[in-house]
Amino acid sequence: MFGALRLATAAICLTALIHRLLWGLGSQTIAGRNFFAYLTVESNCMLVVLMTVGAVLAFRRAVDPRWFSIALSLVLTWTTTAGLAFALIVWQAGVRGIRIDVPWSDQVLHFWLPALTAIAWVLTPGHGRVTWWIVPGSLVFPLAWGGVTMWRGPRIGWYPYYFLDLRQVSGVGEFLATSAIALAIFALIAAVLALISRVSPYRRRADTLPAP
Repeated sequence: MFGALRLATAAICLTALIHRLLWGLGSQTIAGRNFFAYLTVESNCMLVVLMTVGAVLAFRRAVDPRWFSIALSLVLTWTTTAGLAFALIVWQAGVRGIRIDVPWSDQVLHFWLPALTAIAWVLTPGHGRVTWWIVPGSLVFPLAWGGVTMWRGPRIGWYPYYFLDLRQVSGVGEFLATSAIALAIFALIAAVLALISRVSPYRRRADTLPAP
């Protein structure tokens, strides 16, 4: 059952990514042409691959290998944090009277998939305990992505998120504060997932399941 759910998740995520790509290209803007520059898009591409691999694992064995549980917890950290950041951007835009169109694919990628995938991961009987190293490990990809984004932004005159653009914030102080908050959220979500993997009764059940 969980193997089928993982395949369905991969299919839904891929469909939403394709729709969002076509929708963005239809806007004829620089944002549409830089679809793969978004952290949300990159992390959801990882989710498609990981859910496909996870489906194969679920069909072949009763217990997920530890590396898969760690990898999935990292990807869930990134997709969940990106969803929270997107929700904040939409909320702030509404407060300022700025219109932001949110197609169904954006809602799926930013809200529904991260939430439902996290719930399914907690309930999956075969997931293993996750190391605390995912907390600092969860910062590696966002920091690398941020470094590339800040290097690339001045060259093309565009940033995937407004708070990374010094022209759209009050200055370096706001940029650093916002970035620090974002990194703290990444670390916090990773810590919560690591904690859940230790206390969940489904993990204890996984420990009693025979490996193939």
